[in-house]
This record gives sequence, C-alpha cells and structure tokens, in this order.
Amino acid sequence: MKPTPKKAIVLVSGGLDSTTTLAIATSQGYACYALSFNYGQRHLAELEAAKRIAAQFSVVEHKLIHFNLNEFGGSALTDTHLIIPTTGISNDIPITYVPARNSVFLALSLSWAEVLMASDIFIGVNAVDYSGYPDCRPDFIHAFENMANLATKAGVEGRQFHIHTPLIHLTKAQIIQTGTQLGIDFSQTVSCYQATSKGLACGVCDACRLRIEGFREAGLIDPTRYII
Repeated sequence: MKPTPKKAIVLVSGGLDSTTTLAIATSQGYACYALSFNYGQRHLAELEAAKRIAAQFSVVEHKLIHFNLNEFGGSALTDTHLIIPTTGISNDIPITYVPARNSVFLALSLSWAEVLMASDIFIGVNAVDYSGYPDCRPDFIHAFENMANLATKAGVEGRQFHIHTPLIHLTKAQIIQTGTQLGIDFSQTVSCYQATSKGLACGVCDACRLRIEGFREAGLIDPTRYII
C-alpha cells in the first residue's frame, strides 16, 4: 500500500513565482491544496490564471478567498487613484507594496492548514530579484513560522508548521529555469501589475521588467503576451 502523501497549502496567485512553487511542491510528492485571494487588486486576470494552473496541476482543492484590502488603500495595486510605476525599479519600497499582504495571506493559509491537519505551507516569496517588499524576506518568514507554532492549537500540541519558500534565494532566471525543467507553460501565467482583462501584460511595470529580464538571463524565449 502506498503511503498517504503529506498535505500542503500552496499560495497560488497565477503568476510566475507561485506557479513554480506549486510545481516544486507537487514534484516533492505533496498533496497540494491551492489557495488564491481576491483582495481587491486592480485586475482579476491573475486569478483566472490561478484557476487554470490549479486545474493543470490537479490540486486536491482550490479555494478562492474574497476580502477587500482596497478598503484601506495605501497601495497602487489596490487603489486606482495611485499610479503604477513604469519608469524602472527603484531602490525604495515601491508604492505597489500592499501593507501586510503576506501576513494576511499566510494567516489565512495557516487557518486552512490547521483544519486540514496539514503542517506545510508553500509561498513563492523571493528576496533576490524582487521589488523590495519587506514581507518577502527570510526574517519575516522565520518570524511568521515561529508565530504560527505559538498561536495555534496544533502548534501547542506539538504538530509543528513549516513555511516553505523554495524560491527565496533564487534569481528570476533561476526560477524560470526551474519552472521550465518542471514543465510549466509560463504563457499561462500572469505577473503584470496592470494586466488587461485578457491577461495581456503592460511590459513596463516592475513585475514585467523583472520577468522580461529573467527570461533574457535564462536564455529562454519569453512566452508572455504583452500589449506593446
């Protein structure tokens, strides 16, 4: 009799990084439960991509959680009165940073993991080729994992949670190479901050610039569908 695979929650946004993370978790033999969020972001094309990707990887279950961080604003990704930067990546934390977003995402992931009796949560954060968001750093992940094991019944009773960040020290090119080796069709992913309803990318926001440069450095053809 085959052993029952371990359950894992995988955050799936529909973008390049989260899709690669799902592919990695799947390749490691986890029974994957995909979790996506409609948090009031500018467009829903990425969530349509997340649905396609979750189906392609035959996840056990895919949940889409709705809540509105746009009620607070404070980010160009949730407040349409703010302009998405398109002039190049800055050294400062950009206006596309969504306050406490990954804290919220991981907290909801932790809740579902505890219900499922799953000990593993995968998130595609990256601290190399990224936009400088503080909630993508290893220190944040370690602190959240420690909190998760202090704040839950499962943790107190000895079932330790583990936050997996397989991409955190990889360059964008390395992420793309890894995903390609795992058979990902990156044309199905949407990373752009201001994609059209059909998933066409702008080609000039920070996310697009990192993606374009990643494919160039990886020596691979960029299959992304761009407006320009």
